[in-house]
Amino acid sequence: MYGIIELTRPINIALVGNPNSGKSSLFNTLTGLKQQVGNFPGVTVDKKTGYCKIAAGLEAAIIDLPGTYSLYPRRGDEWVSYKVLLKQDETLKPDLVILVVDASNLKRNLLFCSQIIDLRLPVIVALTMMDLAKQKGTQIDIPGLERELAVPIIPVNPRKNRGIEHLKKSIEAVAANPHPEPSHDFIDCAALATKPVEQVKQLFHQMNDYEAIHYLINHESFSLNDVLQEAIEGIETKHKFNPTRTQAEEIMLRYGRIKHIMQLTVVEKDPLKNELLNDKLDNILLDRRWGYIILLFVLFLLFQSVFWVARYPMDGIEWAFGKLGGWLTVDLPEAWWSDLLIKGVLAGLSGILVFVPQIMILFGLITILEDTGYMARISFLMDKLMRKVGLNGKSVMPMISGFACAVPAIMTARNIENRKERLLTIMITPLMSCSARLPVYTILIALVIPSKLYFGFLSLQGLVMMGLYMMGTVMALIVAWVMKWFIRSKERSFFILELPMYRAPRWKNALSTMVQKAKIFVFDAGKVIMMISLLLWGLSTYGPPQKMQAVTHKYEQLIRDNPVQEKELNKIRKTELLQSSFAGTLGKTIEPVIRPLGYDWKIAIALITSFAAREVFVGTMATLYSVGEDADHNSSTLRQKMAAAVRPDGSKVYDLATGLSLLMFYVLAMQCMSTLAVVKRETRSWKWPVIQLSYMTGLAYVMSWLVYRLFS
Repeated sequence: MYGIIELTRPINIALVGNPNSGKSSLFNTLTGLKQQVGNFPGVTVDKKTGYCKIAAGLEAAIIDLPGTYSLYPRRGDEWVSYKVLLKQDETLKPDLVILVVDASNLKRNLLFCSQIIDLRLPVIVALTMMDLAKQKGTQIDIPGLERELAVPIIPVNPRKNRGIEHLKKSIEAVAANPHPEPSHDFIDCAALATKPVEQVKQLFHQMNDYEAIHYLINHESFSLNDVLQEAIEGIETKHKFNPTRTQAEEIMLRYGRIKHIMQLTVVEKDPLKNELLNDKLDNILLDRRWGYIILLFVLFLLFQSVFWVARYPMDGIEWAFGKLGGWLTVDLPEAWWSDLLIKGVLAGLSGILVFVPQIMILFGLITILEDTGYMARISFLMDKLMRKVGLNGKSVMPMISGFACAVPAIMTARNIENRKERLLTIMITPLMSCSARLPVYTILIALVIPSKLYFGFLSLQGLVMMGLYMMGTVMALIVAWVMKWFIRSKERSFFILELPMYRAPRWKNALSTMVQKAKIFVFDAGKVIMMISLLLWGLSTYGPPQKMQAVTHKYEQLIRDNPVQEKELNKIRKTELLQSSFAGTLGKTIEPVIRPLGYDWKIAIALITSFAAREVFVGTMATLYSVGEDADHNSSTLRQKMAAAVRPDGSKVYDLATGLSLLMFYVLAMQCMSTLAVVKRETRSWKWPVIQLSYMTGLAYVMSWLVYRLFS
């Protein structure tokens, strides 16, 4: 027997499975909002724990372990799952295991399943992706499969909440009256190394054959005392135990048994037909020449769509806020609170909502590419190029994820086993243009790039947008190539990727992602933008009393002397008051450093505030130009206000040279303190974040200066 589980406390359930098997969806469904995220001791791997009521009087703490393909770990996150399952994690002792198995990839998933069964852990199999298996024409005899594996198998669909109650009843049954151990191992584990296995088992109490094999292979990484370590080493040496050969023999035996079980319990409909269709598409999309051409064309369509489709809702949002600002200016009394409402709250809010359409469209299209299976092909296609600069194909996914946000993208680099390649990927991922840069790109491109169409459909602004994304990618590859000579490593790496089947995109999933990303931008980034907008309103409205009073008295006297010019003098007074404010003083102090790039003191303030988050640039500009304008201009859009901005000599602030220089700066600069924080966390050192901040700031400054000189 497994042993009776004590029901007077919440039971610990380890949730395990292959990556992309539906494990996270099941975790979220079981736990709802009762979740907490921490870290496993000593590592940077996230520890997600949730709580779930299984039945009356039975609570469960569910720990979502990192996804892994087998019990032979290579990456840091796989070692976390491995140590928990081998009872080497002192902080987590699971009472039972829920193993999530993807029904549409049953053969691959059964390898991991068979290994856990041989560990003799109380296990329940949650069979997901049954709908995809059905679409592929795969029929599974679940009772037959349950008999062959000798463990409970529960079909579930977490997204539709199907099978969850049945799963809970199975958990309750296993917890109250554990199933007996299987009558035999999935494979004859002892036969792999009979004498070494028997001798290791003598060193430990109640150890099974398969556990003994893992102690022989990985005991150096286990928390064992010196006596046990030396004893296992002696057994290995005495019997000339070969870990690599033993592992290979085990995998072959397992797949042999899995093949037999599949023949008994699974019927696949025309697998050759599906493979032929996939092969034909792959012959085109992964071709050495056409593959890259098609990739560029896909990216071209992506960025053209972001500009072309989003233009209409963006214009509508700008128009609405302009009208609202004009109406409030006329109807509200002149008071500090109305000024705060119009020039602080409303300006900040317009800087948030106007970019929601572009963010929704970009993420919707990326989700469609992922759903169809094309995103995985991009990784495969780019592997050869990546290796030339010191990376490999696994670096592509973090880099592509960097188009969304560098923080989770850097965390996904944990999947890269090779330390050097992982570190290089972390160091260059922030150069990928994330969604936070999109509002900056949009406002600046609209200011300095004409809205022209070539051949009736090619948008010049869309081409420039694509060029910015390409510039970040190319620069990332160049930096990786340079850095590979300074980061030394003797590790060899291999790129193994399972290409998913091509399938139609799930439109509901794309729509859900669009809404989710819009919410994240509005409520997460939006909070930062609003706080900084309100802070900036205060800093740009108030200043050192003596300086502000001197400006006020000066223009009161000028207006008394020249009443005909009152309107013009009031406009100049507002500008000078803004320059004398706390924000203006700060901007003027920094201005000499950035003047060679073509920037003025207002841009200096935006560069500082946007270090909190890149998209804050737009909110900063909205506030500064609202405070600096008179009532007649409150109905103008931010783009109109920025387009009308002039320097003391009468020249435009946002001419082509300055606009392109500023775009280049935001492509290359590290304008996100959250990214630096996560780099420190992932590398466990301040050395690499400091290097990253230094090289990106220096690179951005030099390239922006070159662009400004070239176009001025």
